[in-house]
Amino acid sequence: MEDRSFGYLSAVIDNLKKVEQEQYENIRKAAELMSDAIIADRLISVYGGGGHTTLVMGEMFFRAGGLCNINPIMETGLSVFNQALKYLELERAENYGDSILRYYRLQKDDVLLIFHNIGINAATIDAAIEAKKNGVKIIAVSSSYWQESIPMDYKLRHSSKKNLFDLVDVKINDYNPVGDAAVKLPGFDTPIAPISNIVHFYIAHRLEIETVKQCLEKGYEPPVWRSANIPGGDAYNQKFIEKYYPRIKML
Repeated sequence: MEDRSFGYLSAVIDNLKKVEQEQYENIRKAAELMSDAIIADRLISVYGGGGHTTLVMGEMFFRAGGLCNINPIMETGLSVFNQALKYLELERAENYGDSILRYYRLQKDDVLLIFHNIGINAATIDAAIEAKKNGVKIIAVSSSYWQESIPMDYKLRHSSKKNLFDLVDVKINDYNPVGDAAVKLPGFDTPIAPISNIVHFYIAHRLEIETVKQCLEKGYEPPVWRSANIPGGDAYNQKFIEKYYPRIKML
């Protein structure tokens, strides 16, 4: 069969398989923290360190089949819903990511899930340092390829020269290739078709699956949204809305 995707489909599938085969134990450890947070009636906060990595917060939040206690640390300034050149500057600006974390007032033993496929920029590192300082348990989804390949003196790096994986309790490697884009077309030098968001969405849902599984194994029924678009969905979700509306700023 002709590969009309120019290798894109196989690149995505190979990456997902690598994550599943090599990162399952880390996903399980992360889910252990997340299931314990649910049983202790804590929120699970999710942060994207800038640009397109912020999209995974939307994928995990208020989503049919998703956990109800997800607290997205949603900062428009860092997201793709800001002007592109502005968010690019902000994600590289120090003393911004930590101010965002302070606003949400995470406490000791709270769980924070940080997504950033590059894992070296200021908004990511500052947020991780602030969370670590407060005793927050941090799960990171990022790429070792980026963190190990980018020179220490490159302008994108935080002044501490830290990698995200240096600062966290559980590391989940997304194996995102340096440059992100996975396809090169004949006669065109610039790669196209990034894969990082597809992989991040997969990891996010794998974390949900494993967390729900562990909750059930511990004899606890986890809070999970049903689709608001099916008959009875709104009524079913109402009890969770009443519970979490006072606690989750984005509800």
